[in-house]
This record gives sequence, C-alpha cells and structure tokens, in this order.
Amino acid sequence: MGRISGKVALVTGAARGIGRAQAVRFAQEGADVIAVDICGPVDTVIIPPATPEDLAETARAVRTTGARIITKTVDVRDGDALRAATDQAVAEFGGLDIVCATAGITSSAPALDLDEQTWRTMLDVNLTGVWQTCKAAAPHLIARGSGSMILTSSIAGLRGLVGVAHYTAAKHGVVGLMRSLAKELAPHNVRVNSIHPTNVDTPMIQNDMVRKAFRPDLENPTRAEFAEAAMTMNMLPIPWIEAVDVANAALFLASDEARYITGLTLPVDAGSTQR
Repeated sequence: MGRISGKVALVTGAARGIGRAQAVRFAQEGADVIAVDICGPVDTVIIPPATPEDLAETARAVRTTGARIITKTVDVRDGDALRAATDQAVAEFGGLDIVCATAGITSSAPALDLDEQTWRTMLDVNLTGVWQTCKAAAPHLIARGSGSMILTSSIAGLRGLVGVAHYTAAKHGVVGLMRSLAKELAPHNVRVNSIHPTNVDTPMIQNDMVRKAFRPDLENPTRAEFAEAAMTMNMLPIPWIEAVDVANAALFLASDEARYITGLTLPVDAGSTQR
C-alpha cells in the first residue's frame, strides 16, 4: 500500500519540472492523477514553454507505475475551461482528494522597469491561476468531506528578491490565499498549505535568462558557473534542489502523516530563507 493509495490528485503545471515530479511521485504512492498544463507559450515569457510532448512524457511516466492518468491541456487563467476539465476528469475517476497548484511562469526586470503587461501576466498566472485552480477543485474536496491542497509558492513568497518584484508579489499573494483558504475550508476537513522552494533544477532556472541574471559578469555562463553563484543563496552547500525534493514535501502534506497540518508555509530551501 502506498501512502496515498486510492486517492486522486490534480496537478497543474504537470508537463515538466516540479509538476511532473509531483504527478509521478504521487502515482508511485498509489494515486491516480489529473495532469493539467498549458503546453504552449505565455506572453512576456521568453523561456521555452512546455510542449504536448512533455505532457505525454509525464503521462508515460505515471502509467509505468501502474497508476491511471488523465491529461488536460488548459490555461489556468481560463477559469471556465479549468473547471470544465476538472469536473470531467473527476467524474471519470469518481472523486478528488489532492490538489497541487503548481503551474507558474518566470520573467525578470527591475521593479520600476516592468511594463504593465509583464506585471499583469505574472499575477494572472502565478496568483490568479492558483486561485482558479482552488476554485475549480474545492467543491470536489468538499463533496469528499476531506482533502489536501498544496499551493506551490517560492522562497520569494517569504522574502524579497531583487529583479523579480512581480514574481515576489505573486508568490506572497499565494501565501495570503493559502491562509484564507485554510480557514474557509477547515470546517470541511480540507487542509491547505504552501511549499516554498529555493532554486529548483528545472527549465525555469536552467536557461540563459536566469543564468545571466546570476552571472552578469559573463556573456554566456555555463551550468557550472551558474551553480557557483546560485550556491550563495543557500545555507547548505548546494546550488539548487531537485524537483523530487519539492514533490516529496507535497507528498507529505497530501498524506495522512500531515492530517492535522494546515495553514503552513513549508520551506524546501536548503536554508535559504534563514541565511
């Protein structure tokens, strides 16, 4: 028996990175998965987007565990489409127990140089998209009479970071949303918590934009040169964590081991927020 055997988990941003790791880790522990991703570009984001092939790879990895998976190509900013996709998948699986609101984007500029579209898109995806996910999923958890929501924030949800004020504002907003939802859903035995990773070794940081932000002294910094600079963020002597580290934290919060934990901001940050 796995730690969440018989459960159904909804994961957004599931095509790659943290979302894929969560989908696969939950499947390994017995859950069926509803995997959602936009699988396409988002305006103002220059990092190469996830693709339909990425989401198909997530599905393949989940199925190798023996779990079932339903994939949906949906933009979390589109509340109507997200609710329709969630309702359809939940009806097929017969319920919903776990929600990981993980879909997110990144971009970078000094706060006073951000244009309105970049600011708005960041908040629309990284904050409103989380709210839309919770709104689509909560009725199913309430109907179940229990459940766990895990909102993926960041160390930027607990401290200020330079050059990403819009990202920091959105991730702080996720904390406020989590705390309010934890109170509102507690009478229904639904727990709501947030996870706050430091840099994670995914395409969101392993790209030219982020590497150059960390190493402005170099024209084309290598992975190793980026790692040297990134290590200064953390208390432990590592440059970044792995997606599975975040997935393991989410698994704990989703499981009965955390049955009385709600309203928690859980850093998975190698000590970054305490540095």
